[in-house]
Amino acid sequence: MCGIVGYIGCRNATPVLVDALKKLEYRGYDSAGIAVFTGQDILVRKVKGALKILEERIAKETIEGSLGIGHTRWATHGEPSDVNAHPHLNEAGTIAVVHNGIIENYTSLKAWLQSEGVVFKSETDSEVVAHLINYYYEESLDIAEAVRKAMFRLEGSYALGVICKDFPDRCVAARKESPLIVGLGENENFIASDVPAVLEHTRNVYFLEQNEMAVLYRDHVDLFDENGTKIIKKPYHVEWDISSAEKNGWEHFMLKEIHEQPKALTDTMRPRLVFTDGIPTDISFEEINFGTEWKEAKRIVITACGTAYHAGLVAKYAFEKLARIPVVVDIASEFRYRDPLLSKDDIFIVISQSGETADTLAALRLARQKGIHVIAITNCVGSTVSREADDVVYTWAGPEIAVASTKAYTTQLMCLYLLALKLAFVKGTVSSSEYAQLLCGLNSVPEKAAQILKDIAPIQRFVSKNYNKEKVFFIGRQFDSATSFECALKLKEVSYMHSEAFAAGELKHGPIALIDRNTLVVSIATVPQLYEKLASNIVEVKTRGAATFVITQDSSGFFSSSADEIAGIPAVESIFEPMLSVIPAQLFAYYCAVHRGIDPDKPRNLAKSVTVE
Repeated sequence: MCGIVGYIGCRNATPVLVDALKKLEYRGYDSAGIAVFTGQDILVRKVKGALKILEERIAKETIEGSLGIGHTRWATHGEPSDVNAHPHLNEAGTIAVVHNGIIENYTSLKAWLQSEGVVFKSETDSEVVAHLINYYYEESLDIAEAVRKAMFRLEGSYALGVICKDFPDRCVAARKESPLIVGLGENENFIASDVPAVLEHTRNVYFLEQNEMAVLYRDHVDLFDENGTKIIKKPYHVEWDISSAEKNGWEHFMLKEIHEQPKALTDTMRPRLVFTDGIPTDISFEEINFGTEWKEAKRIVITACGTAYHAGLVAKYAFEKLARIPVVVDIASEFRYRDPLLSKDDIFIVISQSGETADTLAALRLARQKGIHVIAITNCVGSTVSREADDVVYTWAGPEIAVASTKAYTTQLMCLYLLALKLAFVKGTVSSSEYAQLLCGLNSVPEKAAQILKDIAPIQRFVSKNYNKEKVFFIGRQFDSATSFECALKLKEVSYMHSEAFAAGELKHGPIALIDRNTLVVSIATVPQLYEKLASNIVEVKTRGAATFVITQDSSGFFSSSADEIAGIPAVESIFEPMLSVIPAQLFAYYCAVHRGIDPDKPRNLAKSVTVE
């Protein structure tokens, strides 16, 4: 959500900043801007709309300078406009600021600053930061000290990049809640909201912690805590290659990442399987000790948002079926405010692709305040969630650039299945023979995901006839019901088609009133003993004019008479089918978006990482 970049070095900052912002477009934005110190003044250029509009504007002039900051904004306070875009300046134009997050006390700060004679130009909460820093700068004449003092007055979340005309040799950065990294180059240094922005220039980064501040010079970086005390930390070396964050010939990142799922599932699973003579015989988590705490746990609590929450819904079925332990799955934004009942006997799991999701972080911190041991599942090494949790299980999905999550979701499921299977074996709720059979089934999932991606013609054919339906409903039973929520979310995210999901048994309890000829019903059927139940649901909606699409592992033709189109998936134990059945739905959503002329990588109003409430 929003993107910050900053540069200080020997090169012209303008192209560096623009290229870095391009690497952050996936985060979602509605305006963009840069501020560059030209040697005499801070020159600001900012526009409403796409980054290419900013590029076209600055291409008409020469903007030279080796110090600068840039930003892509996702509007919260104030509509998208040139004025509300970042960077923001103090009245004298000598201090420029970019800000991610929300300043919760901006109203009182703005009123106070206005009483001091400050005139505001924008409707944003972010402009308050520029004027507040200026207020303290006039006291200390030290830009780093002014930023540090301002941090004590700001309430809410922020990542800041600040430059000052009087200090052309440095760039100041600070963070609270909102992510910010420092990239370490040779005779140049960078700030950014995420690693892909700097990966072209360096693999060595600092992840700023809560209330930390960085002062970047060309040849070094100083780090400070909130009290101004210098701190030392070891840089993190990024292992993955920049090509992982590029399209490499694919039309869209979303399609590329859908097709990367077999590899991502393998990378997430294989290091945690123990093989004997080529056959998986056990699960080994270096990150987690399955000792007394797990064996004696009375309940599992899972909290997450969006797609990660849907992974938790599937996990509920898996843990309860395999390990025979009750599971509560909570939306993180609700969990944090409802005074939840927690016990030391709980296993508490948070799931976040980015590791920076604000509501999930708040839930994590609440659990830890109550003395609960927290396990995090995340894709981002060094993220806030990974640093604050007691144990971390990484999904080795690689960088996911498209806003709509695909491979991060299926690898989250893989981690959760591994945990559920291991817990079941530790608790003795599955026999040794059942454990061995399930491990073999799990090990086959990546290969079977690859099989699905070899034949997508039925999905493309069906999309060409149904991409303009007014209403789309996803239905299923048990595991398939949980999967349907993620399928519906994907479609609405990238195609803007109205879609809903509900348990198939609920069809008669209201939703059937909405079924007509402008409706598509997608049924997920991977539990053989429930095929007849689901088939009757399909007949009910087909009788009322709906188009029908079935995603199933059945190869006997059971649904051939009731479905307009069938997407077949390879057979595996039904418990693992959610990792496969979601793939045709991802493809369906992608091709619907393309047919409707929508960029599936950058859905309107959405951000990759929701770092504010």
